[in-house]
Amino acid sequence: MATEGENQTVFDVAAASMLTKELRDVFASGKTRSYEWRISQLKSMIKMCDEHEEDIADALHQDLSKPKLESIVYEITMLKNSCTLAIKELKQWMVPEKAKTSLLTFPSSAEIVSEPLGVVLIISAWNYPFLLSLDPLVGAISAGNTMVLKPSELSPATSSLLAKLLPEYLDISSIKVVEGAVSETSALLEQKWDKIFYTGNGRVGRIVMAAAAKHLTPVVLELGGKSPVVVDSGIDLQIATRRIIAGKWGCNNGQACISPDYIITTKDYADKLVDSLKKELEAFYGKNPLESKDLSRIVNSNHFSRLTKLLDEDKVSGKIVYGGERDEANLKIAPTILLDVPCDSLIMKEEIFGPLLPILIVSKIEESWDAINSGTKPLAAYLFTNNKKLKEQFVMSVSAGGVAINDIAMHLAVHTLPFGGVGESGTGSYHGKFSFDAFTHKKAVLYRSFMGDAALRHPPYTLGKLRLMKALMTSNLWTILRALLGRS
Repeated sequence: MATEGENQTVFDVAAASMLTKELRDVFASGKTRSYEWRISQLKSMIKMCDEHEEDIADALHQDLSKPKLESIVYEITMLKNSCTLAIKELKQWMVPEKAKTSLLTFPSSAEIVSEPLGVVLIISAWNYPFLLSLDPLVGAISAGNTMVLKPSELSPATSSLLAKLLPEYLDISSIKVVEGAVSETSALLEQKWDKIFYTGNGRVGRIVMAAAAKHLTPVVLELGGKSPVVVDSGIDLQIATRRIIAGKWGCNNGQACISPDYIITTKDYADKLVDSLKKELEAFYGKNPLESKDLSRIVNSNHFSRLTKLLDEDKVSGKIVYGGERDEANLKIAPTILLDVPCDSLIMKEEIFGPLLPILIVSKIEESWDAINSGTKPLAAYLFTNNKKLKEQFVMSVSAGGVAINDIAMHLAVHTLPFGGVGESGTGSYHGKFSFDAFTHKKAVLYRSFMGDAALRHPPYTLGKLRLMKALMTSNLWTILRALLGRS
């Protein structure tokens, strides 16, 4: 753990170098490769969650005033589910996958062996500081790596708790936690890693990728973007509205990478949608949502100021149709809806990452595709409709990390689906077996005996050898037979 003070250790480049060397020595020993080691760490992680559920929820409340339900369900339970799945499936994941061979290598057999990458770095985010720290760790452990976890300094209570609990429950020789801010992260990024897994924003993502490029280190970047929600008419508006609210304000008050960033609907349907949102928001959070215990606060004063600036822009301030109340002392902003926001406003140029929800108006729903595709590719895209043709068009026309039809964010909970971005919303993916694969090298292995050695491969080369080799490359028996008979 990196700390500051006259009598405390300073974590610099030299300390980071020593740390990675220790982890490489442990990895070289083969300790983390065994099935037993991997399973023991995963079981210990579940035990840690069970024995410290209240401590974890308290830390999340200190950092974000996160409601207890959100902390337990969306962070602790989701992590336990990841561990449980990995424990159940790990033996199968580790089994080499048989691969077909061709006549060219006959007789032979082949397989794809999943081997751990080595020493990996995981840099996590502040918005879900428990889950986003340890969920990638599940993949790294399952794959048999040694690792360093760097929690976010913007969620200090959770970071401190992770630094305390992980050495108590996990193998401290193979799994390290480094706390700190920019200088500590920079020291870590100076090192050579076998993979870097970063969750956060695009600005830091570029720094991580540039640092990784110096060592040709592969990366997974879990970023974000402006995730759109397209709302068609002729739907169950109450259910749609409730799901939008649950995915926006019910997920850390909009501070989530897959949170709806803006809505697109038609002019004819906009007023109905706004009325439904107002009604359900009041039912969920009361007439004074700033006093609600079911809404997280804004993470810090910098983000509060950033969101305030978006709301106070001249182009936008008159577009508020619901909410807009603020409590700077307690870093709270009420759920806020803005109608018919200009596309060139600040709120439409950057990821909002907060409780503000602009609504854009189009003449017909199909115009939404071009509006979405005119920006960078989002991490998620959502559509509410009963129209089969619109569903097909949306899936085919809109490029996003993931898509959910008639719900918000629930694709995240399906472990058989990869979770990750595309373009500026990220690269690489994880969850379920995809987490195992993210920290694994798929090694191609071919087995041959000393039988069947063909003189065709060896000089002197002849026209007959050339014909037969060309035929063998096709693996077509008829073509091979013609070559043997001298007819090709």
